[in-house]
Amino acid sequence: MPATVPDVPLNNSVGMPQLGFGVFQVGDDEARAAVATALDCGYRSIDTAALYGNEHGVGAAVSASEIPREELFITTKLWNADHGAGRVRPAFERSLDKLGLDYVDLYLIHWPVPSRDLFVETWQEFERLSAGTALARAKFDGLRRNAIFALGPARARRARALLERLTRTPAPW
Repeated sequence: MPATVPDVPLNNSVGMPQLGFGVFQVGDDEARAAVATALDCGYRSIDTAALYGNEHGVGAAVSASEIPREELFITTKLWNADHGAGRVRPAFERSLDKLGLDYVDLYLIHWPVPSRDLFVETWQEFERLSAGTALARAKFDGLRRNAIFALGPARARRARALLERLTRTPAPW
């Protein structure tokens, strides 16, 4: 039996495994095989993203696994092209469909794309997504802390405006 990896509590008290397995730059078939092996080796946190183009492969490995879904921590991410009002929910639903899952444990804004100036409304869409009963399939959503601070001095005022307008605090990453 693989060793258990300790959890780190996020700002909403959800535990996230300290060690995870990411599948950046691999296709669906390779992701399926790699995730299956990672799960066999004891990984319980799997990280993918819409951009990676391998959510289907990750989902196939999770589905084929005999590990109960509630013992896994699955993360995926919203891509830059899907920022803004009315775009987050469809992107989230596409990710769930590709993964073949009813929910993800962590849904992240992959990058705030400061040049598009949509991160306030994108985060507000995340808040609506997680608050709506019909959309409560996401157990938790987050924005990487380093994404806020990576905006740089020119965007500091917008970052402060974002934080002032939130009803939920972004999760530290």
